[in-house]
Amino acid sequence: MVEIRGAQEGDEAGLRELDAATWSSRVSPAPSPDPDRPFLERFDAGGVLVAVAGEELVGYGILAPWLPLQSAAHVVELRGLAVAPGRQGEGIGARLLEAAISRVRTAGARRLVLRVLASNPGARRLYERHGFEVEGTFREAFLLEDAYVDDLMMALDLSRWSTSPPRS
Repeated sequence: MVEIRGAQEGDEAGLRELDAATWSSRVSPAPSPDPDRPFLERFDAGGVLVAVAGEELVGYGILAPWLPLQSAAHVVELRGLAVAPGRQGEGIGARLLEAAISRVRTAGARRLVLRVLASNPGARRLYERHGFEVEGTFREAFLLEDAYVDDLMMALDLSRWSTSPPRS
């Protein structure tokens, strides 16, 4: 059984371990995470959701304001979604995404946005199944492993769904 809940201080070690285990240039243009820098120092703990199976942290999602402007307070960004490599394909990513959508909708947000590499079709399919649409493409935004990769901006209009977004 996997439980989705807000991050707690005791999750720090598991979050760092999961961050290191899931990072690759296929899913992130950023440098690999610094194992000595606390995860919850980089991201506000109040915006981090975790998936826990027993005592094991098996996934996380990071929510944050899209921009630090009052005029954009209705827009929240999903800054990261990760599932332990050995647990992928079990629906944990979908459950984290659904919890994130529910959290931001309950908080009154109208839009949930994210960025995903065009070279990450699994993540794109997950987001599309939950109603996200590509709203912009930054063509050849990153040079990763000697190949130019597009960066996609996707968004979910929360005002269109009264209860939960469509799923396939």
